[in-house]
Amino acid sequence: MTRFGLALVWLLHWLPLALLAPLGKAVGLLLYAVAGERRRVVLTNLKLCFPELPEHERVRLARRHFAAFARALLEHGILWWGSRERVMRMVRVEGLEHWQAVQGRPVIWLAPHFVGLDMGGSRIITEWQGISVYSQQKNPVFDRVLLHGRTRFVKPVLFSRQDGIRPVVKAMRTGLPFYYLPDMDFGERDSIFVPFFGVPAATITGLARMAQLARAVVLPAVTTQLPGSAGYVLRFYPAWEHYPSGDVAADTRRMNAFIEERVREMPEQYYWLHKRFKTRPPGEARFY
Repeated sequence: MTRFGLALVWLLHWLPLALLAPLGKAVGLLLYAVAGERRRVVLTNLKLCFPELPEHERVRLARRHFAAFARALLEHGILWWGSRERVMRMVRVEGLEHWQAVQGRPVIWLAPHFVGLDMGGSRIITEWQGISVYSQQKNPVFDRVLLHGRTRFVKPVLFSRQDGIRPVVKAMRTGLPFYYLPDMDFGERDSIFVPFFGVPAATITGLARMAQLARAVVLPAVTTQLPGSAGYVLRFYPAWEHYPSGDVAADTRRMNAFIEERVREMPEQYYWLHKRFKTRPPGEARFY
């Protein structure tokens, strides 16, 4: 089944974006209809984060999320097998001057989980070397394809999540920026509960701790999916001032608040399929 799916994505990567976008939307609506468990996860997340929205609007937002997710999934074929030039055309870069302003210092690119996350990462390695964390996939066929896709241009320095933060900090001190994805629920280890849309969420504190250890600046790097054939835009934001502050809890709340702001700008594109509120404080009932 995995080989069939990858073969289909390979075939589709020859199509122009103008055709992949509506095809992805159709696939997403089909997934919404058949993927009952993940549909419930998305609707639960949206109810927790947007309680002010009427239920029918949350359902419509969930459908739009599935459409955006499926479109990005199909367009991964371009990342894995398309030419460097096509990837660069598909993902344009904005705000590069913000990175250039802090070059020469250790840098953490804060990359939240939006559907275009891999597009931004692939666009980076068409020109620049960086650091990232790679989690080995259970399926060996998919693992080979995913690893190939993430190392096919300028090869990044990859670490396993089990390696901890010290080798990452050491690599950052050599001048390599770190493409960091810290906004998922990884359990209680190295996490604290801070609000995300007003709901206590287990959030890893790695951003503040690594910024402190490496004396690094935090430079958000957010990728947005654009309509139809317009592709994606990887946008670098200004480096955060007075970060880290020395207060890990406050710094972690600041990260979540920044991500919330971006989610409100494009709510259908955040990765709602993930059980963001899976880990609960002691004594609190589970949501999923």
